[in-house]
Amino acid sequence: MGVFTYETEFTSVIPPEKLFKAFILDADNLIPKIAPTAVKDTEILEGDGGVGTIKKVTFGEGSQYGYVKHRIDGIDKDNLTYSYTLIEGDVLSDVIEKIAYDIKLVASPNGGSIVKTTSHYHTKGDVEIKEEQVKAGKEKAAGLFKLVEGYLLANPDAYN
Repeated sequence: MGVFTYETEFTSVIPPEKLFKAFILDADNLIPKIAPTAVKDTEILEGDGGVGTIKKVTFGEGSQYGYVKHRIDGIDKDNLTYSYTLIEGDVLSDVIEKIAYDIKLVASPNGGSIVKTTSHYHTKGDVEIKEEQVKAGKEKAAGLFKLVEGYLLANPDAYN
């Protein structure tokens, strides 16, 4: 088994605390509302929403994938960090065992946010995952991020 790590950064004009509330803490409600073709719904299969919770995300009809299950590994509301692992679903191919994500939001000098994501791809066997292979997933994540940002700009009183 190999582990391949990739880092991504997004910037936003939205302050980190507000963005964390919307993009992380309320994503299960907000994203299906603003992007129903991307995410149809999210349901908790076990747990209370905290660390150890298993969630099933069902993708919208426009997606090439059906669902994923992920486990919440860490939530730190004070330091604006969130960790989770994709553990099942058709996003995981026959060569990927799991994908772990670590997300941290920090304040940018202009009053907005920098969203830093580290992805750890755990492969089966000696398969190597190259950055070009994860590019589509990064682009979809960036698209959802921009939709959340647009929603917050259009609804300035939300998530205060």
